[in-house]
Amino acid sequence: MPEAPLEQTDTGLVPAGDGWFVVNVRDVQWFDGGELGGLYATFEGENARFDGLGFGIGILRPGEANALYHGEDAQEDFLVLAGECLLLVEGEERLLRAWDFVHCPPWTEHIFVGAGDGPCLVLGVGVRRKGRGLKFPVSKVALAHGAGVATETTDSREAYAGYGESAGIRCPPEFPPG
Repeated sequence: MPEAPLEQTDTGLVPAGDGWFVVNVRDVQWFDGGELGGLYATFEGENARFDGLGFGIGILRPGEANALYHGEDAQEDFLVLAGECLLLVEGEERLLRAWDFVHCPPWTEHIFVGAGDGPCLVLGVGVRRKGRGLKFPVSKVALAHGAGVATETTDSREAYAGYGESAGIRCPPEFPPG
């Protein structure tokens, strides 16, 4: 298997083809989700998508949700690396701290919201497959945190219609030093 080329963009390194690669999280392209989504990196590029597993790392500031409350037909797992956040799961709230692990079997309704007095760093891993099933249910808990939909839908374009596109950025200063 050849090494994938890494392309330097204005906002960081992006894999430009298939193959193995090594890259530091501080050097990859990050994204700013704007009103919803926090700051995140996916390690993928437009021409280099992961087929089996997707990896992402996100920074949530207090009160900021990483996406809309949802369930999907594939397993997802998360590890809080630093800070605190609220896990909204199956209509409940759970406070998470560094090194808390969350396992979401298929169709577990969930989302994360930054908590505490500083940024929270979360690593996410999920199964990738084309045509995956998604459901955005109505949840009073999620709506109270600005992370829910008013009408249930299975269409992500409909769910996110009121939000802008994520913008590519350089590694944010909130990323923990080390």
